[in-house]
Parts: sequence; structure tokens; C-alpha cells
Amino acid sequence: MSRTVLVTGGASGIGKGIARAFVANGDRVVIADIDGESGAAASVELGCDAVQVDIADAHSVADAVERVGSIDVLVNNAGLIAIGGLLVDLTPDDFDRVVHVNFRGTFLMTQAVARQMIGGGVAGAIVNVTSIGARQPTRALGAYEATKAAVEALTRSAALEFAQHGIRVNAVAPGPVLTEMLRGAMPEGSPARTAWQARIPLGRMAEVDDVAPVTVFLASPGAQHITGASVQIDGGQLLT
Repeated sequence: MSRTVLVTGGASGIGKGIARAFVANGDRVVIADIDGESGAAASVELGCDAVQVDIADAHSVADAVERVGSIDVLVNNAGLIAIGGLLVDLTPDDFDRVVHVNFRGTFLMTQAVARQMIGGGVAGAIVNVTSIGARQPTRALGAYEATKAAVEALTRSAALEFAQHGIRVNAVAPGPVLTEMLRGAMPEGSPARTAWQARIPLGRMAEVDDVAPVTVFLASPGAQHITGASVQIDGGQLLT
């Protein structure tokens, strides 16, 4: 039976790959993105729907969830990574911006969709996209990684609270993923990519298609007894 799957940040990168995988699974997919034009273009390309939303704004979130209708699966993928810097140099405004989108935004989406699921008696699934950075720090990414650690804690709390309603909450925690943006920043053969790949036992960075199937699985009946888990997709990087 076709489900309605809402993917935040689905206009590009990991989110777009996840949306594509759910479309291939036969689900009705709705891309939720702050960039309405890019979201609409991606929805045409993938053959799905789109809704514009600012996940850090409670009113925008409530309006988007209402417009989508009954949701069976929420994928909290949207987030910021571009704001980096050593902790002693990071401005409070930049720190707040990362927290506002990555943590507050994930909370607001989770809250709104969970309320809808509970009210409608939907035993749905929520999958959060976090990062192995929540467990293994990288210099100059402290603010970003702190928000991902917070989302992992939120994942476990939500899993515990929502279990009585049959709602499962899990996370996928990728290492660096070769999105178009990262490919541009770290071209094949560049010193930066070579250095990072040296940290990964399997010898390569993840592709989007390494992340999407795990996300689909965690939202599927095949994972019906899995909740509160965070699955690392890092080629073994956390082992080093």
C-alpha cells in the first residue's frame, strides 16, 4: 500500500536521493524545502509533490504539514553544514543559526508530524539524518556536530515517547557523502579527498545511494521492531 512520505531538504543532495528511493518504492513522496523553486523542479524530475517550508519556523511547519495531509513517514534531512569555524572564533549568531535549523527545525517537524500521526491513529515512522560527527569530532565543525548529537538524543527520546502509539523513530548517521556540493569542494584526486578517504577503512566516501536504501529500510515493515537506533553509514570510519 502506498504511503505518504515527507522528506525535508529533498530538493538536492542526500534528501533528493532519499526522495528518489521512496518514489521507486512506490510511495507518494512530498519534497519539503525552503527553496520553493528548487523543490518544485526536483518534484517534476522525480515525479512527486513538493511543499515549501522553513523548518525552523513553527507556523511554516504547521502550515506545510496541514497542506501535505496524512503523513506515514517523515524523513528529517534538512540542515546546515556550511557554517564552520573553530569554537573560539564562531560568532553567537552563526552558532544560533546552526542550532535553529538543525536542532530546532528537526524538533518542530518531529513534533508537528507526530501530533498528526497520533491524532490520526497512524503507526508511522520517522527517520532522522544525523552524522557520525555526533560521535567523532572534526576540527572547525563543532557547532554542526553538536546539533547532530542533539538530534541523536532527540531520536531516542522520541522513540521512547512515541512507542505507545506504534510510531518508530530511528536515525541514519552518514560520514561524508559525495553530493554534488562535496564533489565540488573535494574533487577526485584532491589532497582533501585523499586525506579523508585515508580515514575510512573501506577506502571511499559514501555515495547518496549508500544512504537512501538504509533510510527506506528503517521506514519499512521489515524494520518494524527497530526504534531508537542510529545506523552509521561511514565505511568503518568510527572504527579508527
